[in-house]
Amino acid sequence: MHRAWAVAAVTFVTIVGAAAFASLPGLLIDPLHSEFGWSRGMIGFAVSINLALYGLTAPFAAALMDRFGIRSVVACALVTISLGAGLTVFMTQEWQLVLCWGVLVGLGSGSMALAFAATVANRWFVARRGLVTGMLTAGGAAGQLVFLPLLSWITEHHGWRPAAVTVAGAALSVAPFVWFLLRDHPADVGLAAFGAAEFTPKPAPTTGAAGRALRALAQAARGGTFWLLAGSFAICGASTNGLVKTHFVPAAHDHGLPVTTAASLLAVIGVFDIVGTVASGWFTDRLSPRRLLAIYYGLRGMSLMFLPMLFSDAIHPSMVLFIVFYGLDWVATVPPTMALCREHYGENSAIVFGWVLAAHQIGAALVAYLGGVARDALGSYDVVWYTSGALCAVAALMSLVVRHRPVAVPAMAVTG
Repeated sequence: MHRAWAVAAVTFVTIVGAAAFASLPGLLIDPLHSEFGWSRGMIGFAVSINLALYGLTAPFAAALMDRFGIRSVVACALVTISLGAGLTVFMTQEWQLVLCWGVLVGLGSGSMALAFAATVANRWFVARRGLVTGMLTAGGAAGQLVFLPLLSWITEHHGWRPAAVTVAGAALSVAPFVWFLLRDHPADVGLAAFGAAEFTPKPAPTTGAAGRALRALAQAARGGTFWLLAGSFAICGASTNGLVKTHFVPAAHDHGLPVTTAASLLAVIGVFDIVGTVASGWFTDRLSPRRLLAIYYGLRGMSLMFLPMLFSDAIHPSMVLFIVFYGLDWVATVPPTMALCREHYGENSAIVFGWVLAAHQIGAALVAYLGGVARDALGSYDVVWYTSGALCAVAALMSLVVRHRPVAVPAMAVTG
């Protein structure tokens, strides 16, 4: 077995362990509202800061990995997540929630977001990149599957503070795996990347990480392709992390469904997310990523339109069908979006994807905040579900408009 698969396995375990932080925000809204009297809009604002920094940090993290190596950046990110989650147990003011959960956890999680998976896939794999991208992306869903029922049970029976400590411990526990088992480049162990025709020496560290990230953005932003990818991915984030992951549990609780039961439904989404994302990676290696994105967004929008009619105080088959359907589609958009970035931006693709991911998280942040505001003002989340469903239809159209970049043909072949 090629060493690349072992590196992918370590990366997967790391993403699973760090995914605990992503499982908690939706469980914090009601407990913090009850204990401190903070509005759902204010709590949603802290979550939105977390989501925005998660995205805005990603392109710089990809450049930092080129400068300092994957191991150093990811290990520091895990420690930062652990620090931010651990300090929340001492907070008494709203600004402390914004600082700890919003800023610290946001910066840490953004430093090892999907840019981590993209960098590992780009460096260690030439063949099977789509499949590996799907597998690594599914690691976040696997982490949600592992931690969400546990955290919901801890929150309901022991309070939110032990749940926050659990998140801190989970992030810290996987840091040694990264430091001792992960390698930055195939050349570090004298190998070529999986599927590569020949050995490639390890490139020299790239200085000026921030400048490189900004230059990559400036170059990509000159073309319409970047804005189509960023816009559609912003809607992706709004309809997943910002809406369902943050507000599904409190919305279900509004209709009388117990918090633990609602959290378990989200965990089931994680089960089918793994299947859907790995399958999407397999499809991306074989089919048009543009058409795949259009299908994914179109089906997601239809399902969100039906969701408000499915909520009740008990689980019905129609809700189970939605959970299965939405889980298969959750982050299936990631492998084809990464493939389009590789197609259009070459060696800067991981950094450009980081900026596309930033748009994803800005969309998520807006809906995490506005969803809480809508609930405070209207007493219901219905308008947010319908609006997100309509936006997904727009994202499907944007994906179809992305142009195909033809493969360059060598001049000698044309002459011949």
